[in-house]
Amino acid sequence: MFDLDKWNEILTTIRKHKLRTALTAFGVFWGIFMLIVLLGASKGLENGVVKNFDIAKNTVFVWTQRTSEPYKGLKAGRIIHFSNDDIQSIKDNVPEVGVIAPRVTMDGSFTVTRNTKSSSFSVYGETPDFIRVKKVNFTGRFINNLDLLQRRKVCVVGPRVVEVLFQDKKEPIGEYIKIKGIPFLIVGSYTTKAKGEEALDDAQTIFIPTTTLQNSFNKINRIDYFAFLPKEGIPAADVQDKVKKFLNTRLSIAPNDERAIGSFNVEAEFLKVQTLFSGMRSFSWLVSIGTILAGVIGVGNIMLIVVKERTKEIGIRKALGATPASIIGLVMQESIVITAGAGFIGLVFGVGLVEGINLLLKKFKMESGFFSDPEVNFQVALAALVILIVTGALAGLIPAFKAVSIAPVEALRDE
Repeated sequence: MFDLDKWNEILTTIRKHKLRTALTAFGVFWGIFMLIVLLGASKGLENGVVKNFDIAKNTVFVWTQRTSEPYKGLKAGRIIHFSNDDIQSIKDNVPEVGVIAPRVTMDGSFTVTRNTKSSSFSVYGETPDFIRVKKVNFTGRFINNLDLLQRRKVCVVGPRVVEVLFQDKKEPIGEYIKIKGIPFLIVGSYTTKAKGEEALDDAQTIFIPTTTLQNSFNKINRIDYFAFLPKEGIPAADVQDKVKKFLNTRLSIAPNDERAIGSFNVEAEFLKVQTLFSGMRSFSWLVSIGTILAGVIGVGNIMLIVVKERTKEIGIRKALGATPASIIGLVMQESIVITAGAGFIGLVFGVGLVEGINLLLKKFKMESGFFSDPEVNFQVALAALVILIVTGALAGLIPAFKAVSIAPVEALRDE
């Protein structure tokens, strides 16, 4: 039941000692404020790093190197090559694989031209499955199965290619460029979400069908590396291990030769990043909880002083019939009001600061590749409020029992 007199009494006590109450509550305020700010900053860093993952987070890359051990009469140092036949063979023998995206690269130095303009760009042979591995935004279209089947001379170009070769046009689709003197029709352009060096590389890249690159540029039946996506529910590490083991057998590589086939597991790297940010969140909670506990101890000490100052008043209350529960409730309620009030203000200030930074970043386009969209989870704010109530009750618990233990006769004698 709401007791207006009790609330008026608590507010009167707080107003009577404004400075003491404010200084005591500051520890709780600062603890919650720092918790929200640290968690918001941690989330901003996490969002920035995750946005840099412009490829599927469970991708496995596999490429060839030189053998390091002799095997079946073959010498060490042998160069390994992937071929088109490996694609179907992997599909048939490694059922854990969901997507296979082979890539062929253009070797040597060459120029790409359009009319009188020319420059050097990276050219890769791709299949339609590439866009399931890498996040790209298209204008027009990407390579399709008919392009592969008919070995069409079509291409998809990055923004830097458009900038250099098409200064007079904003939209290059339908135009032709020449790669090593061979004309290719532009069917699409693209941008990626990558940052830094990777973004620069993507910007000056041209994609053509793998079959076209193989047949037009003397790379018949050659695959340079594969990108794999596992089927749903299968760890990328399983695909990585089983694909490499199968290819070792298929390409006559010694089972213990770790250097012949290289690989990179994006999922493993992403999990490391997630672990790092989990540690940052845990550290934020640890620091903030420590600060809050220091503030709570301060509140508890002040409540002991309050009980001491009000010894006579408590003795009179008990002499007039006040129950122990009402005395405990009065002291604990005042403690909860101080801690919860200070913590709520800290929560509001912390959320306000995080959201203000977020708005400024978006308004002035200041988001970097490593910090983006700082935010505070609703569940975190709710947990913080629960912590406030619990700590407020704990802060008043010892002073409340101290008040109950006061004998009315002794209290009335107190000077």
